[in-house]
Amino acid sequence: MSFDLILFGGTGDLAWRKIMPALFQAFRHGSLPADGRIIGVARDDLSDDQYRALIKSRFDHVELSKRPNEEEFTRFAQMLDYLRMDLSKPDDYARLADRLQQRPADVVVMYLATAPGLFTTVCEQIAAAGLNGTQTRVVLEKPLGHDLASNRTINSTVRSVLTEQQIFRIDHYLGKPSVQNLFALRFGNSLFEPLWRREYIANIQITIAEELGVEKRGAFYDSTGALRDMVQNHALQLLCAVGMEPPINSHADAIRDEKLKVLRSLKPWTPETLSQHAIRGQYAAGTIDGEAVEAYRSAPGVNPESRTETFVALRTEIENWRWAGVPFYIRTGKRLAGRDAHIEVNFRHTPHAIFKSRQDCNTGNRLVIDLQPRDGLELHLLAQGADQRHRRGTPTLEPVQLDLDFDKRFGAERVGAYERLLLDVIDGRLNLFVRSDEQEEAWRWVEPILDRWSHDPTGPRPYAAGTWGPSATSAMIARDGYCWSEER
Repeated sequence: MSFDLILFGGTGDLAWRKIMPALFQAFRHGSLPADGRIIGVARDDLSDDQYRALIKSRFDHVELSKRPNEEEFTRFAQMLDYLRMDLSKPDDYARLADRLQQRPADVVVMYLATAPGLFTTVCEQIAAAGLNGTQTRVVLEKPLGHDLASNRTINSTVRSVLTEQQIFRIDHYLGKPSVQNLFALRFGNSLFEPLWRREYIANIQITIAEELGVEKRGAFYDSTGALRDMVQNHALQLLCAVGMEPPINSHADAIRDEKLKVLRSLKPWTPETLSQHAIRGQYAAGTIDGEAVEAYRSAPGVNPESRTETFVALRTEIENWRWAGVPFYIRTGKRLAGRDAHIEVNFRHTPHAIFKSRQDCNTGNRLVIDLQPRDGLELHLLAQGADQRHRRGTPTLEPVQLDLDFDKRFGAERVGAYERLLLDVIDGRLNLFVRSDEQEEAWRWVEPILDRWSHDPTGPRPYAAGTWGPSATSAMIARDGYCWSEER
């Protein structure tokens, strides 16, 4: 199968940090179709050879194990071309059409690694140039809009020139191996399904923590914030993966139908829950790994009086028979105490204790799905220690851990998130991509939070860089009798 991948924003940050390394890894693994062409598109005045040299220089900044050697890059570079374009000019799309017609491909992927404000313009111009045929697939990066109205506008415009089957709304968290193994754990095994409900699960916690600040993305981030950047997409997609019912099959729409049901079942916000269960913060100066780091407001591109949140913690519930009354906690932020993304399923204590053990938030059975930096599963149980034979009376239980490290079990060179998703686009598989009604429902749920915060004069709570966010986050979960994992 032949393919053309046109990378709009081909010299941008996302292109060289994520997309090009993923395409190279697919090439290295032999999974990228050999009869393919990758065309970088940007406003820079570059030749094909200059573009290849630019991409080669950018590989010096990726993880060492993912860098190509000279021979590998020479072969990979044969797939790379470049086209200078002004995305607002129809004549430039005509030149792109001419380039593609010189060697027609079975599949044409248009990857929009651009500012979301250009999505409608690019899609309209693609159609005007006759490039929206059935062989065309368009990849849209997040954030898709900044609120419900803008999301609807973008989706409406894109759907006016493309079918839903041609639109791939990417959320790279769905491509992570651990998330794929979460689906396998739930729907490929019978062990946990009888326990995966309110009678046995006390609470579920979703954490996406970063040590990094906004780096060079200050201007973008200051107009976006953590709620739009992480919660509306990544965190809610993880919540859906945990909370959804088993789909009738593995087809894309069967999976996405069940995720949509979860989003529609999220507990509506009220003024009281918005004040108690929606916490925002902004990092101040602090210390990470022994080094002083500046406050968010001191970062380049950030308004010195910014009220943009860099941290969000939420408490919600899924109002259906499986999950009624079970709290779901979400937290995400920058400049936290560690780089850690995981889902923690905390099971209820035994109804009657015949052994000695603490019955508080620090003990009990829990399943942890690690997303980063490691990739694996941890099952925390209670067991009788080896020294119990020397004691009289009721035995005391101690926590033990069963640990499955997917990197050790399956190899560290497994398919990464962007690599998996890019190959799925080329193959036309929509299972790991987000449907428009999912996005709308997610925006509908977060919009009351955005509205409240936009009218709240107090602004985000400050927290020192290198900590786990505002203290109110611990108070929120403690009111339910629970605690975060690092507080155990």
